[in-house]
Parts: sequence; C-alpha cells; structure tokens
Amino acid sequence: MRKILFFTAAAVLISLNSCEKFLELEPISESVAVSNTSADSVFYKSASEVEAALAGVYADFKNEYYQLDYFVNGDAQSDDAYAGGDNPANFQIDDYRIDAINLNVSRDWAYLYSTVGKANAVINNTQAVNDPALSAQRKAEIIGEASFIRAFMYFQLVQLWGDVPLQLTEVRTISADKLDDIYPIIFPARTPKEEIYRQIIADLEVALAGVRVTAPHKGFITKGAVNTMLAKVYATQEPHDWNKVNQYCDAVIAGGYTLLPDYDKLWNNSQENSPEAIFEINYNGGITDGNWGTKIFRGLDWKKFNLPSNDLARAFDAEGDTKRKNSSIIFLDVTGKWSDPHWPQTKYPFINKYRTFTEGSNQNYIFYRLADVLLLKAEALNELGDLAGAAELVNQIRTRVSLPNTTAATQADMRLAIEKERRLELAFEGHRWYDLKRTGRAIAVMNAVTGANNENLGYDLNEQRLLWPIPQAELDKNSKLTQNPGY
Repeated sequence: MRKILFFTAAAVLISLNSCEKFLELEPISESVAVSNTSADSVFYKSASEVEAALAGVYADFKNEYYQLDYFVNGDAQSDDAYAGGDNPANFQIDDYRIDAINLNVSRDWAYLYSTVGKANAVINNTQAVNDPALSAQRKAEIIGEASFIRAFMYFQLVQLWGDVPLQLTEVRTISADKLDDIYPIIFPARTPKEEIYRQIIADLEVALAGVRVTAPHKGFITKGAVNTMLAKVYATQEPHDWNKVNQYCDAVIAGGYTLLPDYDKLWNNSQENSPEAIFEINYNGGITDGNWGTKIFRGLDWKKFNLPSNDLARAFDAEGDTKRKNSSIIFLDVTGKWSDPHWPQTKYPFINKYRTFTEGSNQNYIFYRLADVLLLKAEALNELGDLAGAAELVNQIRTRVSLPNTTAATQADMRLAIEKERRLELAFEGHRWYDLKRTGRAIAVMNAVTGANNENLGYDLNEQRLLWPIPQAELDKNSKLTQNPGY
C-alpha cells in the first residue's frame, strides 16, 4: 500500500487580514509565504500541522512541472525526442527558439519557486513547534526532507536559468518599519549560480544528517536519494569535483540498492519501489491521486508530446540494443489519426516506459535509480584516470541487457561510451539534456542531429540558448531582475 501525500490548507497557514494595500506589491512568484503575526507569532502549533505542511511540499512532485514539463525539458530539449503534440511553447523549447513570454517557461519558474516557498516555511518553523508528539528526531527528519526538496527545486532552477534569486526566508510580519527587510525578499535580484550551488550543497548536507536510511516506500526522501543528488550536483557545477562524485556514488552503492535482473520490469508496473529505485514518485491512481502525465506521452486519443526521435531509434539499432529499445519505444499504426513530418503513420513511435495511461493512472515515475548512479560513478572513475574501473561499471549495465563489453580503450573513447550508455539506459527519464549540458557536449551533439532521411535538422544551438530567458512577467514585476544574454 502506498501512502497518499495530500496538500492541505494547514501546509501554509497564511493570514492576510489588514494587509490588502501591502499585498498590491505582487511578489515575483509564489515563493514567499506572507503572514501577519501580530496576533500569534507561532507559525505551526502542532505536530499534525507540520506533517501536513511537509506533505504539501512533497505533493508538488505531482504537479504539472513534474508530471509533464520535467520530461519535456529533459528529453524534448535533447536529441532523444521531438516536441510532438501541438503546443507552440513546446515547439519553441524543442527548436531552441524560446522567448521570454513562452508559457512553459513562465509556469515552470512559478511552480519551482512556489515549492521553494513551501519548503522554506517548513525548514524555518519546524524547530520552534512545542508539541510532545513531535520528537527531536522527527523534527530533524522533516527539516532534512524539506531541505532536500528545496535543493531539488534549486537544482532545476540553476540548470535552466543560471543565476536565479535565492530565497530562503518567508515574510513573517508586515509593518512600515520592516519594509526595508521585506522588499529584498519579495523583489530579489539574481544570485550568482556559484552561490546557488553552495546553498544546494548546504541543504543536502542538512538533509543527509537528518533523513532516514529507509522509508515506507521510495517516494520519501532517504539517505540514498540525498547521496544521489550530491553526486549529480558535484558532477554538474563548475568545476566538477570527481572525487566527490565518486564518494557519494559509493555511498549510494553501499546503501543496499541492486539492479533488477530484467530491465523491462522497471516499466511494466510489476516492480514498483524496486530494489533499483532510489527516489520514485508514488501514485495510487484515481481522481485524487492519478498520474495524468502518462496520458500526455502515450495513447491514441490525440497526438502526444515527446515523440521519440529517429536519432535515438538509430542509436538503439546501431548498438543492437533490442531490449532497451523495446522497453523504451513502442511503434503503432496511427493511420487516419494524425501525421508528423518525422515518422510515417504506419510506424509511429511512443514512449513505452509509461504504460498505464488511462484516466487516473497509477503509474509511478522513477526519478533516481541505481543504474544512473553506476554510470555516474563510471564517469567519475574515468575522469580520475581509472579506465578499467569505469569499464567494469559500464559492462555491468550492458550485461543486464545482453550486450557485449565496451570496447573503449582510451579516456576520450570511454567518455563517449558512457555518454552513449547513459542515453540508451535512461532514455525518457528526463536526464539527457542535462547530461549534454554538464559535459559540454550539447552544442556539438544537437547541431549534428539528423532526421528520418539523415538530413540535418538545423537546430543552430549556441551558448546563449543553453539557458532559458527569465520570464517577461517576472521582469515586469521586479526591476531588480535582469535578462539572460541573447533574449
């Protein structure tokens, strides 16, 4: 049985009485919790209120960003998928022609900062709750889980936009004499990405000290999830710290996770919260807890988003990788339903990793799993000069899907071998675009992508298009924000 995490009104506890004029100063996003504490200075009064607030933070892993846009940003923005569907905002993302009024860009900024605001409230106010039902250990766990989620949101933000506002506090009182303190919170400037990364790591260190080793299911933050994210952050920030990547990958591997013997069982819904999964968003299905995102990627009722690319299908075929290809892509006949310039109607591909796509789907999403960590460790070992150790890990992943050992014999060849292995292993899990960016390969790879007839698709990606524009609506509200170059 999965536990349902509901977002309730108790999660935020915002009092707005007698402050209408102040609230005409609209914040840049929903990231700031505003409360009038003249009557009561206690944000949360009981253990149940704190637990409800934390549930509200977790619940945001089921919003539109994580059901849909997370995968559009990670996959359709890469060479693994075309935009598909009929949404002009997605076409802009796919073609690197985003502008500052793109609706996806605006809503993703708002979604991520909204969750930051909820996490801030939990982090900053849990310790002060005086309720015997809330032990010191549970307080540490709650603050650790919320800290991980705040770090997760900022990791998305800094990879998409670079320098972004760093908001760590909520407005607790509203009065004229505090306006100098309040304005920088509501109207912040952008913080250099280096400082954002330092805060992400600081939050993850808090999380690592506080969260549990195991939990009722993989939808709760555990030490394995924190160690995984620390490895990813150290592999992404500049300069990369491969010793730290290796250290945190080792901590994950020591945590008792194991690869499933059958790759396809990760996706056929027979092994949810499996020994391979590290962080997995759990859905019960139905009206109240259904994953509508799967319906966006699979089904014949309307043209779907994230259309698998010819380039990815060719990559599977060139490797002889039938097991992962069949688990990742399914080809169907859509004659008479719709057409697309990339694929014939008689052999039209859909993502096959998300197979329960009815209304109220109970399909889980796996965000972190062991294979990802093993390949990240292989990357670290290769960069540290241990080619044999890297090969051993790559071969472990390949053996599961009945592929021969890698033939990479130099560090440069191994880099490309690991890049390819991550692509085929993790297709449609939201990783590919960020992998290409952090390895400095995005421009070369994307500008060389070819279509169905090996024609160059003409993406014309450049350095300025590796980051998104700051949403125009946010610039209009906050004069301290500046736009990214090229927009």
